[in-house]
Amino acid sequence: MDKVGKVSWKRFEKFLLAIDCEFKSQEESHREYKKSGLLRPIIVPCDDELPQFIISNNLRTLGVSKEQFTDIIKDL
Repeated sequence: MDKVGKVSWKRFEKFLLAIDCEFKSQEESHREYKKSGLLRPIIVPCDDELPQFIISNNLRTLGVSKEQFTDIIKDL
């Protein structure tokens, strides 16, 4: 599976909260989340739909595969 499909930032935020990430702050149109054990924060732009590379980069930082992501997000 190469692509995870179109996802809004609000739905991606639900995913982040479901895997125990915490909202940290918002700078203009970007929201920052943190999770213990991560070396850097997760940054999510507040765009209608997130670009594929934003989702992929954040999943890589979280150590979550695209298959795991689709399994979790389909239930949200």
